[in-house]
Amino acid sequence: MLKTRLFTAGFLIAGFLAALFLLPDLYWASLMLVIIVMGAWEWGRLANFVPTYRRVFTTLTLVVGIALLPDLWPAAMVAMQHHALFWGVLAAAMLWLVLVPVWLLSHHRETHKPLLALAGALVLLPSWLALIHLRKVSPWLVLGVMVAVWVADSAAFFSGKAFGRHKLAPEISPGKTWEGVAGAGVAVSLYGLVLCLTFNISLWLVVGLWGLMLMSIVGDLFESLLKRQAGLKDSGSLLPGHGGVLDRVDGLLSVLPLVAFCIDFPLYYAAFHE
Repeated sequence: MLKTRLFTAGFLIAGFLAALFLLPDLYWASLMLVIIVMGAWEWGRLANFVPTYRRVFTTLTLVVGIALLPDLWPAAMVAMQHHALFWGVLAAAMLWLVLVPVWLLSHHRETHKPLLALAGALVLLPSWLALIHLRKVSPWLVLGVMVAVWVADSAAFFSGKAFGRHKLAPEISPGKTWEGVAGAGVAVSLYGLVLCLTFNISLWLVVGLWGLMLMSIVGDLFESLLKRQAGLKDSGSLLPGHGGVLDRVDGLLSVLPLVAFCIDFPLYYAAFHE
């Protein structure tokens, strides 16, 4: 199993890096949309959608994504794309900062399918838009954020395995421990210090990375709650040794919109203080 996980991870990382640094914007956005559409199909499984509703939700995700692809449509569509990014990222940020923590603390079991579809749309599409936006800022920014989440996730796994005694959220994800969170914090701090010293960045970056680490844990726990409530071990079986697409990107789905929100915060501030 470990060998399979490592092979799959190596293949995915190599392919992702090649796409991140080599693909034109339109092809990058299209490739990421394919991943998001796969995630939409898996979301339908987590939400216990009937087959017809699951296909409709996945198809609508694809249609909306195609409509928002950069450099594909006439200039008249650019304003709509900017509005979708602006309001979508804001809505996703509020979802992750306010609604999801309440959802987790209450162990809420949502059964209304339209609300689950709306939640799925807010989880998936703004993350995709944020990923496109952040890559235009800098591919290195995207890589830096993703490495932070991967470092936190790996450190939490191994430190939890070695030292885990105190459960973080036993009713949601019994395998996660406070020791794992501490290990993730140490690893992310070291990662941040290396970046600060190497590129002469303010040490406030480390504080920001702590925030990303915490939000990646929130994303992980949220998917775990949905899986537990749906009676599933994995969101899917597409990736050998890793489960489904959502199992691999759950921490990123909560982090990417928040990074985009922070980077564009002056725009939000100006928009609401005019």
